[in-house]
Amino acid sequence: MDEIKLRELRYFIAVAEELNFTRAAARLGMAQPPLSAAIGKLERKLGVRLLERSSRRVVLTPAGAVLLEQGRIAVEAAGAAVERARRTGTQAGRLTVAVKPGAGTDLVKKIMQRCTQDLRMPEVHILFGHPGGPAAAVRGGAADVAILRAPFDQRGLDTELLLAEPRVAVLPACHRLAGRPELRRADLAGEPMPRWAGQSDPVAAAYWTGTDTPSPARNQDDHPPGPEINHISQLLDAVALGNAVAYVPVSAAGQYRSAGLAVVPVSDLSPSELVAAWPESSRSRAVAGFVRAAVEVAATHAEPTPALA
Repeated sequence: MDEIKLRELRYFIAVAEELNFTRAAARLGMAQPPLSAAIGKLERKLGVRLLERSSRRVVLTPAGAVLLEQGRIAVEAAGAAVERARRTGTQAGRLTVAVKPGAGTDLVKKIMQRCTQDLRMPEVHILFGHPGGPAAAVRGGAADVAILRAPFDQRGLDTELLLAEPRVAVLPACHRLAGRPELRRADLAGEPMPRWAGQSDPVAAAYWTGTDTPSPARNQDDHPPGPEINHISQLLDAVALGNAVAYVPVSAAGQYRSAGLAVVPVSDLSPSELVAAWPESSRSRAVAGFVRAAVEVAATHAEPTPALA
């Protein structure tokens, strides 16, 4: 079989994701006829049909679905290899850790202090604000390891649980349930909840609406979409303005506490998990040392929590 080029995989991925040759060609910045010809050539190389085409639609075949999944991994891995090589050549002796602002900041600080005391560890550099988030930064080679909250796309990553903490409901201070000592998820059925901008992962969406664990209550997953947000501070602003209710880690509720919010425990809500994540193919002693330090520090770490009201 002829060697498959990364360019051909990128072409196929664009078509498979768009399921439309015109849109895929525009996305790739090329004309449609050469794109169609490239996909036909790829099918002949593989000896299988990847797409079923008609005048009305384009559909993936089972072979096409497999190539889409594995092709994404191959293209991402190639890009990550290049980025890691570039960083090694320009940032020797540095371990880059991707974090999301507000996610275990106090714990990350303690881990960095522990690493500083270990002469075998390289300098730790913190990476904020990667466009795809901390997990994408590790997968793409921009970071060596990440500390982030689940759920996230764990494709291609190994993980280690560091901390688990309760999540709570945050309500407008004037909400009818704000004075309750405890809630169940069913109590908030029908309440609007904020939507994270650009989020298409159903697992993450279920987590934020509290529907990630089964409940016998009817309509417990009935949450009309609330305002679109990009950051937890925006989420809590939306709640304070009376536009939504939300579930957040108890430490985040304390960090962003305001007079316009009420914080109430929820007895049947899944916890928030803070984890370390790194490439599953990594053999780096520095990464292993950082994860070991993170686990040791987390074992003695207590997140500050607010007095619930």
